[in-house]
Amino acid sequence: MKLTLSSVDDLSARVEEARAEHDRRYRGRPDQRRPVHTLYVPADRFTATTPADLGKEALRLLETHVADGASAAGAFGIDATLAETVRERVAAKLAREPVEDLRIDFEDGYGVRDDAEEDGHVAAAVEAVAQAYEARSLPYYWGLRVKSFADGGHRRAMRTLDGFLTGLAERLGRLPGGFLVTFPKIVTPEHVRIFADFLTRFEAEIGLPEGLLRLEVQIETPQSVARLPEIVAAAGDRLGAAQLGVYDYTAACGLPPSEQRLDHPVCDHARHVMQVTLAGTGVRLSDGATKIAPAGDGTKDVYKAWRLHAGLVRYSLMNGFPQGCDLHVAQLPSRYAAVYASLLNGLDDAVERLRADRAGQADGAFDGPGTAAAVTARLRHAVDCGAIDREDVSDLIG
Repeated sequence: MKLTLSSVDDLSARVEEARAEHDRRYRGRPDQRRPVHTLYVPADRFTATTPADLGKEALRLLETHVADGASAAGAFGIDATLAETVRERVAAKLAREPVEDLRIDFEDGYGVRDDAEEDGHVAAAVEAVAQAYEARSLPYYWGLRVKSFADGGHRRAMRTLDGFLTGLAERLGRLPGGFLVTFPKIVTPEHVRIFADFLTRFEAEIGLPEGLLRLEVQIETPQSVARLPEIVAAAGDRLGAAQLGVYDYTAACGLPPSEQRLDHPVCDHARHVMQVTLAGTGVRLSDGATKIAPAGDGTKDVYKAWRLHAGLVRYSLMNGFPQGCDLHVAQLPSRYAAVYASLLNGLDDAVERLRADRAGQADGAFDGPGTAAAVTARLRHAVDCGAIDREDVSDLIG
């Protein structure tokens, strides 16, 4: 070597620093459970029994309109060979855990109220969450969506979150796990930075561990798509998830109401930006919502809505978004049916290949360790959401 040892050491140290910085920013796949959806419930309608009540109604819809596998295939547009299994597992899911991630909505789904009214709903939400937690019926993931800083709602947003978390700390003495606060309609990274600073100050004020409060950014403006790397940097280590907001985004892009839909090409662009920016960071990606719901309780109306919604869920899954948003109880059966059918499709082959790979007998079945890791993550996700039983793949996922 021509270079001196000190020069090589200096360059090597810089390589290690760069790798450490990369590892800090790109932590790999999320190592926690990934929910398949986030269900929004207006704050004035949320009670301690809301998740169970929604599950009962969704199960009623399923049992009323889907009697067997054949009807499940037609209702949700899924493979007939999987339909009976899917129907059974969806029914079990709705009875056991109908909501995986719930957002108590103080923004678009709630509207603008005077301070006294919203304060009252904050207090009611505190009591409802506390009762659900004590009854062990609070969803695995849950949280609030506060008002946007972009349209003058910053004081109300901070007041609502402060009142809710302070009240919950006084009521329970702790913050139940799985909490996430959704920050909507971002137009500048500085608003995210300010909100993250508010969370830091609040933690210090009431004695919460630093970094406990996690943040979900809602990507629903052209500015938030264009400046997403800056938004991610502004949120820092508090960033837990990023969610596409379809209707505000497509409207801001100039699309007419008839084209404001989840599968429009402008949403494809936003999804691709989110994927490229957040790949490998450990931040969960969530697709947006649709307002599709049955026009009536008749089977024809229900099937029409379910097929449309299930098709959009499949579109999200195809584009690498394993999570999406739901706004209506009737979307729960079609959400789980589409997700379960996707996870079960080709499952036996994937399990066989992974077992062979682990035994050193794969004979080129996987192109590399990344593919095997992806299959393992898929199996864990299938177990977590209820698509398959843990004992069937416990040797592969631990």
